[in-house]
Amino acid sequence: MLEDILGAVLREIETRAVEDAQRKADEERAKAEREVRWRATMEKAKELAAQEQHAEVLRAQASQWQEAANLSAYCNALERRLEETAGEDEAAVASARGWLAWARRYVQSLDPLTRLPAMPTAREPKPEELAPYLNGWSPHGPEAHRGWGAR
Repeated sequence: MLEDILGAVLREIETRAVEDAQRKADEERAKAEREVRWRATMEKAKELAAQEQHAEVLRAQASQWQEAANLSAYCNALERRLEETAGEDEAAVASARGWLAWARRYVQSLDPLTRLPAMPTAREPKPEELAPYLNGWSPHGPEAHRGWGAR
């Protein structure tokens, strides 16, 4: 009777040991799969964050260009007005010419197309900049991911 019980206990211990080993192997495999998915998601998020950084630079340059174009149009109008100054106060005309010269230099410094713009260099994105592209993953690692069991 005792030998039967001991045999059953030993079989149960062996069964549990095999199940534990299988569970640990399954957990390690799942952890490795999460790591692979997280790394792929992080790479894509970094690409998208860099694209957004480039888009911000482009929008800023376009805005500067538009402002420069508007100011340049103003300078052209002021120049035309100065051409019509026959008989006007010489001091006022000289002051307006000085103002126009300064304005043209300023417009040139503002216009991003005065020189050919270069491809911007993306900086390493901050974790909060990656978050919109991570589909619920944490930028801090695959184990910090909420809801990964549903994937």
